[in-house]
Amino acid sequence: MFQTKAEFAYHEVRRRVLTGALAPGAVINQGLLAEEIGISTTPLREALKRLKAEGLVELGAHRDAELRAEEARDLLEVRRALDPLAARLAAARRTDEDVRAMREAAVGLHALPPDQAYDELLAHRRFHAALYRASHNALLVEALDGLWDKTDRYRRLALEAGRDEAERAKKDHEHAALLDLVVSGDGDGAAALMLAHVETSPGAPAARRLSR
Repeated sequence: MFQTKAEFAYHEVRRRVLTGALAPGAVINQGLLAEEIGISTTPLREALKRLKAEGLVELGAHRDAELRAEEARDLLEVRRALDPLAARLAAARRTDEDVRAMREAAVGLHALPPDQAYDELLAHRRFHAALYRASHNALLVEALDGLWDKTDRYRRLALEAGRDEAERAKKDHEHAALLDLVVSGDGDGAAALMLAHVETSPGAPAARRLSR
């Protein structure tokens, strides 16, 4: 599935960070981790540099990056502005191919549980990424991709507190409604719903939890 050992190492370390197998602030022993993964330290270092660029590790001390209230707040503030913009543009610019991609990504998509698996995180991101791409604004898509790289860790922290069935059902409805609004070309509706979706996303309680 992976073309290089560095790519394999990237996905494996990222999975460990996002699922909590590597705890925030934990020191990463490169030699031991490379041995566990079954590779040498050279491709592991390449992977760590990539993860550093995404804000998931700190290379200086070889640590999983700390979770910070200020960063969680900053991420939420920027997403409040950019996610609705992407939804509005997607409603205006989506193509038949974009619609197919969004519908495919929505198949089997469910609100994230407290003990979400890595595959569930990827499925959640795949749906939003398909919607972002439908905006046909390359700079916006690049910015939102970067935000998701950083937000995934805070998303996991917030979900540890749990969600009741009503909350999960609401998120499932929002995903379906977002798709319908974008496909129907309702830019105002898509932007408004996306803002509400972001306001109740796990990033918001994560910021509050870390600031206590």
